[in-house]
Amino acid sequence: MHEMSLAEGVLQLIEDSARKQEFSKVSTVWLEIGQLSGVEVEAMKFCFDAVTRGSVAEGARLEIIALPGTGWCMACAKTVAMSEVFGECPDCGGYQLQVTGGTEMRVKELEVS
Repeated sequence: MHEMSLAEGVLQLIEDSARKQEFSKVSTVWLEIGQLSGVEVEAMKFCFDAVTRGSVAEGARLEIIALPGTGWCMACAKTVAMSEVFGECPDCGGYQLQVTGGTEMRVKELEVS
């Protein structure tokens, strides 16, 4: 389950920010997760709860912002919505798609005190 290591990475970012910005409690974390990132949202929530125990983010609410998958179709020269990395173009049915968005995962915002 790679979500555990991703959650640990998010916690590390939070703890680094807490030291630099001198806050002691995180109440909400907004996390952007792309549709094509391969991250299972429910697994991420579970792992986040597990790794934040005893930290400045213990009990913090994890808000997920889903980012759509997008790609450039070389056959029809259009930007199209993608629901899977190796799927077909919804416009022309071709498979010459280059992913242009939806693979990212990042901490967008923290609510702290």
